[in-house]
Amino acid sequence: MTPFDRKRHEADVCVVGGGMAGLCAAVAAARNGARTVIVQDRPMFGGNASSEVRMWVCGAHGKDNKETGILEELQLENLYRNPSLNYSLWDHVLWERARFQPNLELLLNCSVNDARMDGARIAEIHGWQLTTQTWHSVAARHFIDCSGDSILAPLTGAAHRWGRESRHEHGEDIEPEEADHRVMGHSILIQSHKTDEPQPFTPPRWAYKFERPEDLAYRVRGVNPHNFWWLELGGIDDTIRDTERIRDELLKAAYGVWDYIKNRAPEREKAANWAIHWIGMLPGKRENRRYEGDYVLTQHDIEAGGPFEDTVAFGGWTMDDHHPAGLLYPEKPTIHHPAPSPYGVPYRCLYARDVDNLFCAGRNISVTHAALSSTRVMATCAVIGQAAGTAAALAAARGTSPRGVYEAHLGALQQTLLEDDCFLPGFARAVDRLTGEAKITGPGNGLERLTDGLDRDRPEEPHAWEGPVGEPIELAWPADRAVGGLRLVADSNLNHDKRMPCAYPVKGDRCALPASLLRAFRVEARDASGAWRTVHRETENRQRLVRIPLETRAGALRLVPEATWGGDETVRIFALEATAEARVKGPAIPEGPSFAAVRAAQDPADMAAPAKAEDAPAKAGPSA
Repeated sequence: MTPFDRKRHEADVCVVGGGMAGLCAAVAAARNGARTVIVQDRPMFGGNASSEVRMWVCGAHGKDNKETGILEELQLENLYRNPSLNYSLWDHVLWERARFQPNLELLLNCSVNDARMDGARIAEIHGWQLTTQTWHSVAARHFIDCSGDSILAPLTGAAHRWGRESRHEHGEDIEPEEADHRVMGHSILIQSHKTDEPQPFTPPRWAYKFERPEDLAYRVRGVNPHNFWWLELGGIDDTIRDTERIRDELLKAAYGVWDYIKNRAPEREKAANWAIHWIGMLPGKRENRRYEGDYVLTQHDIEAGGPFEDTVAFGGWTMDDHHPAGLLYPEKPTIHHPAPSPYGVPYRCLYARDVDNLFCAGRNISVTHAALSSTRVMATCAVIGQAAGTAAALAAARGTSPRGVYEAHLGALQQTLLEDDCFLPGFARAVDRLTGEAKITGPGNGLERLTDGLDRDRPEEPHAWEGPVGEPIELAWPADRAVGGLRLVADSNLNHDKRMPCAYPVKGDRCALPASLLRAFRVEARDASGAWRTVHRETENRQRLVRIPLETRAGALRLVPEATWGGDETVRIFALEATAEARVKGPAIPEGPSFAAVRAAQDPADMAAPAKAEDAPAKAGPSA
């Protein structure tokens, strides 16, 4: 008999892990109709991007290659709500998107520690929630392991890999001659801020001593603040079992590095006014367990650009292979092996080959170590997470397995992702039949691009309509049609990285929304009498993908762009599509009530005033 509460949850999809991959997976599953539970062992979402680690979100290199979908939605909302780029506010932007998402239940501070199998399927998982001292069990039709460390692999017996393959297994020439258990290590980051006066620094006695530039060769270059990604150790150890000890070593190194910059570096006078803003306590992880799926992505797949028939996500970071010894290695800490951007990531890497209802997303997908050195970055993990969550919702809705989605429903998965503003290299979105029946007119250049199914520019190939602010684009039909909604994709500048900072200068740059983004617009409908009426108006749009529910009948619709965030006279729009259904997805965020009303609604018995001291009975005197 345990004194602790036990709670059982049932869901279509259970996501384990709430980093950028897990958050996007859970939101995507819920938005696509699945009852979803996300189990996260930290008090906030974001993983390595959260305030606990503070690594900025990196992704594909190159012009117009930034990742979109749920990640872009989160980052644009953050720019709008958090212009000074405070990490605590970023945590809460992520939390809000999960907390107010219909169909999504949150179990934060809950660590999964057991799983019950039913043959080759996971029946349920169990976890301990520290804050409530409650045991939780989640039974689900499908599970998505986004824990990074792949906690469900040892609990279910799923096949997985750890370490570097030999270069002969897949012919990968950037791998070692012999396979080993070594991986990329952990990092603890430092954030600094500049003040208007000198800031002395005294290190703790236990900090490591870096005496000369050679001790930090290829790492410290002057004193300009950066994110200290190279403060890395542990890859020659076990990056799960030894995490606590690795963390201790990283703290010694972090304080020693700052001591060197402030007190011994040849350029230390340039660091005089810089001070520690924050040092992490939780190591950011790069690599350990990787699932084996129906396909294992390799170095050669990335170099070939990954033109897969089952592409559901994309990458574009170089193969950035950190030395396992980290700071202990005196030469360059990483080698950047070239990779094309973008390259496709196949769906068959996103589920376990031997557990029938287990998806995976994030740095633990089915890839070799060489391929992982590119796919592990968080923007790539986020779009992989959205793909896995969408696939899990589709599998639940159609009563099939992860493999069954590949065999029978791959096209539906890809079109749903494209509809949700995910870029799939080599694929175009199918435009709604209602739009295909409309005649589109308006000023500017490229009206045909609004319905070409490609929602971003490609090299030497524009895909946006460009026209004057204030002039309408019209969609007209021969007779009145029932219109469920409008889908609009605006230009959010996919060359703007929208990152959180690694340092804070004296005068911080106020991070504004992209100047090109459509800020204000109205939608008008023409009825049978020929009269136009405004059916929707937006004055503070901050999103690239905008879905507008209309539920009206009209012979024509027109979009009138009224302003961009930069005040430009020209606006760019990638897609404008009338849809037969509303297709509204997203959080349902309520208006906060007056606190006075909350107080007034309390039980009067709970509001009784405490007894005053003079009302208390007299204390008895000391006994004789």
